[in-house]
Amino acid sequence: MVVVAGDSWETAVAVLRLASQLVDGIQEGLARRGFNDVRPAHGFAFERISEGEATTADVAEHLGITKQATGQLVDYLVNRGYVMRRPDERDARARLLILTERGRACTVAAEAAATETVDGWRSQLGPSEFGQLQLAFNTITTPGRLRPSW
Repeated sequence: MVVVAGDSWETAVAVLRLASQLVDGIQEGLARRGFNDVRPAHGFAFERISEGEATTADVAEHLGITKQATGQLVDYLVNRGYVMRRPDERDARARLLILTERGRACTVAAEAAATETVDGWRSQLGPSEFGQLQLAFNTITTPGRLRPSW
């Protein structure tokens, strides 16, 4: 397919659909692996928590949501055994968030599910076209943290 000037909206919609397919593929893969109680927002929280030295405030900033909403999200993850809290030695009022073994297993499962989804695209396109797609994505994406797009 050749994209011509004026097709920018269609390209934007296609990229959003592709992102939705990736998220759906990860969610389906997580459910098949026994992690049916996590949602995409949790994965973005895991991303920040796994970097280390993360508090609820850090996760709130990363997700772009309120501290109260983040507190509820973190409580959910703690109650389900994905995250634990421990005292922050630098600030007695703060609690650091740490992925538990279950949380780390969930991230490994999410990576496997993402790989399966992307491998499906590779099969659909073939090696040459998929290589071109990867090159294009690597050319136009900005390095940085994985964050939700809301």
